[in-house]
Amino acid sequence: MTIRVLLADDQAMVRGGLRMILEDQPDIRVVAEAVDGVDAVEQARRLRPDVCLVDIRMPRLDGLQVTRALAGPDVADPLRVVVVTTFDLDEYVHGALRGGAVGFILKDAGPALLVEAVRAADNGEALVSPSLTLRLLRHLNPPPGPADGRYRPALSERELEVVRAIARGRTNQDIAAELFISLSTVKSHLAGIQRKLGARNRVEVAAWAWENRIVTSG
Repeated sequence: MTIRVLLADDQAMVRGGLRMILEDQPDIRVVAEAVDGVDAVEQARRLRPDVCLVDIRMPRLDGLQVTRALAGPDVADPLRVVVVTTFDLDEYVHGALRGGAVGFILKDAGPALLVEAVRAADNGEALVSPSLTLRLLRHLNPPPGPADGRYRPALSERELEVVRAIARGRTNQDIAAELFISLSTVKSHLAGIQRKLGARNRVEVAAWAWENRIVTSG
């Protein structure tokens, strides 16, 4: 099955480079290019691509506004948005992820990670550039006081193991191998975890784990 991708970047050279990388893959096809934020929202809503790759800094609407419009909490049928940018400022990353993005990739991360992010998004997973993941999540402000039952829904011990693995950036395949369970079991646990936490994706699960000290930097 082909993954249909929309590219949103105001620089034609960047769009061309991203298109070349993606269309070199047999399972990915770029179905549209948007030159600014408004164009991105309009085309995405009309074409309903599988994944939208969105730059942070664009005219008319920036990438954070585009992300909220396409994948925000108030969107009834959200699209999968991956932010691709040269700017790794914490406020951009947090803004994108809180706005509903399922990935945040730096443009210098390399072609392989870009392709992996698109496939992860299409598969309902999330990917953040490894150079950002732990730095960002470790700096989330935890609630005051010890990490006790006040902050923890009724997660089973196995679900907590899955949460910790997600918070450390593990993929579903990694978790299955580490916990000696099937991939379908991992997906089942993840669905239950998201339901209990009210989280829309694994990025929000990871953020919850760090905020509530379910996982530590040690």
